[in-house]
Amino acid sequence: MTLSRFAYNGKRCPSSYNILDNSKIISEECRNELKALLHHYYPIEIDPHRTIKEKLPHMVEWWTKAHDLLCQQRIQKVQIAQVVRESNAMLREGYKTFFNTLYQNNIPLFIFSAGIGDILEEIIRQMTVLHPNIHIMSNYMDFDEDGFLRGFKGQLIHTYNKNSSVCENSGYFQQLQGKTNILLLGDSMGDLTMADGVPGVENILKIGFLNDKVEAEAEGRAFWGLPTPLPRADGLLQHILHRGDWREMQGS
Repeated sequence: MTLSRFAYNGKRCPSSYNILDNSKIISEECRNELKALLHHYYPIEIDPHRTIKEKLPHMVEWWTKAHDLLCQQRIQKVQIAQVVRESNAMLREGYKTFFNTLYQNNIPLFIFSAGIGDILEEIIRQMTVLHPNIHIMSNYMDFDEDGFLRGFKGQLIHTYNKNSSVCENSGYFQQLQGKTNILLLGDSMGDLTMADGVPGVENILKIGFLNDKVEAEAEGRAFWGLPTPLPRADGLLQHILHRGDWREMQGS
């Protein structure tokens, strides 16, 4: 959870999948099965002692099983907006400044999410920051002619394949030619490769949000290559978003 807030007042905030899982349109039986998947696979996802290669098949299994369960629920496209409105969805502190400053300075915002694209897009829309410079690559729902969920579009996107391999047919990375600087934000080892495949990149600043297992500080520093941990990456974002900083980045 990078753009989404991970916790607020000591309570976990819902991810895009959680928003759907906890909604009224999901049966209790399905909700319990999804929770069982979470309890089994999430510890694997965040295990610092497993390699990404070891985690990959487990992530594919998790996402595939979760999608299959959701497709059995007869979810309607028209229900998505209401589900988001009734949720406790929150974006990270300072999101308005972040989104608006990027838009005002004509800087592309590419959101690579292993969540549900329809939910994420609706959150951003309801927060009134869905600007034209935003491009979302995520797991988008595929609805039939009657508006019921029948599957998910395109290649499955999970925590550890958020890179150019799932963007080959979109052509979006090619549109970034001439943009030589990248600010990459993420919260997992899989996010390190999100900019792989972008042509002509000269500089990448990577910021990692250590949302969970904060006590495993050494592992967090290691996989992001940080010499020191950042207690609050939000504060660094605010510094970067200072007007003077953006003047230097215009055109990059």
